[in-house]
Amino acid sequence: MKCVVLHSGGLDSTVCLLLAKSKGREPLSLGIAYGQRHEVELSYANAQCARFGIERRMIDVGWTKPDIAIPKDRSVAEMKAGIAPTFVPGRNAVFLALACAEAAGVGAEEVWLGVNAVDYSGYPDCRESFLQSFRAMWAEAVPNPPKIVAPLVTLTKPEIAALARDLGLAPGETWSCYAPDLSGAQPAPCGHCDACLLHNHAWDAAGSVGAVTPAL
Repeated sequence: MKCVVLHSGGLDSTVCLLLAKSKGREPLSLGIAYGQRHEVELSYANAQCARFGIERRMIDVGWTKPDIAIPKDRSVAEMKAGIAPTFVPGRNAVFLALACAEAAGVGAEEVWLGVNAVDYSGYPDCRESFLQSFRAMWAEAVPNPPKIVAPLVTLTKPEIAALARDLGLAPGETWSCYAPDLSGAQPAPCGHCDACLLHNHAWDAAGSVGAVTPAL
């Protein structure tokens, strides 16, 4: 079965991509270039697809996004307290619509995405309620719509990292930083933004995680 996977090169989306492959799907990695600050993630996604033998496609879009200040050194509890400052209104709705349209073009029966709202609920468009609403809307818009699969939506960040480890990924093989240091020969994560801190939290706690059951 062919599926389209929204794949940025970060931990969640890369786990989603490899999980689809491990479950016998024929995944197509779909990247969206939208003028994001952390474009280095796209090069990571390309390298991941080359390593695992997965087809990669890109869509270029652009709109006037809010000017966002990247918060630094927040605790996980602070990140859970409200909508994240890094939230981009409409992003996941746009991305998911593009992925569903791509699925129709390539004859894919499923669209997979790695949204997660357990440890880090600061993005309203990463919740199951958003996915259910989108499914209902797309079913009205398109006959025989693809199934939308969000296998990580009920997992914690350490559970996602444990799943990444089981799928053959190491901590430095995905990119999560919102504010990379580009001063050296190679981009380096800042170590202070929410994405870096959550990434480190996930991998630090992954060793204590038991069996992980994705929501398939």
